[in-house]
Amino acid sequence: MSITVNGLDELKKLAGGDLGTSEWIEVTQDRVDTFADATDDHQWIHTDPERAAQGPFGAPIAHGYLTLSLFIPLFSQLLEVRGVTTKVNYGLDKVRFPAPVKAGSRIRLVARLTAVEDVPGGVQITVDGTIEVDGGTKPAAVVRSLSRFYV
Repeated sequence: MSITVNGLDELKKLAGGDLGTSEWIEVTQDRVDTFADATDDHQWIHTDPERAAQGPFGAPIAHGYLTLSLFIPLFSQLLEVRGVTTKVNYGLDKVRFPAPVKAGSRIRLVARLTAVEDVPGGVQITVDGTIEVDGGTKPAAVVRSLSRFYV
């Protein structure tokens, strides 16, 4: 379920609250291979299913940065901010990858809007997110993300 706010004042009212849980998305081997091609990271643990089956995880796994890159489309399912001219990814304060994402697994995002702070021309939000693996006991990623919204 998505939360829609109209303008920065409504966004500020959400500070400290849960944003909910995204839908599941599948991390296919094709997605892993496409990411490997885009980043020139073709380590066998990601792109060689036969060899990876004999490796430490028993299957090929997604790159940690692929999992991280899916934060934005997952987050977009949770919050829509209207009445702004520009939305900018400002960076990350924290990223950890506690568990691998095996190719073929599904992931989703659980997020909390921890802060909304004024910046010149807009606001900066801090989002604490956990990317969960379907059936997993540990999260695939724990992220503190910063974004800015300008009017």
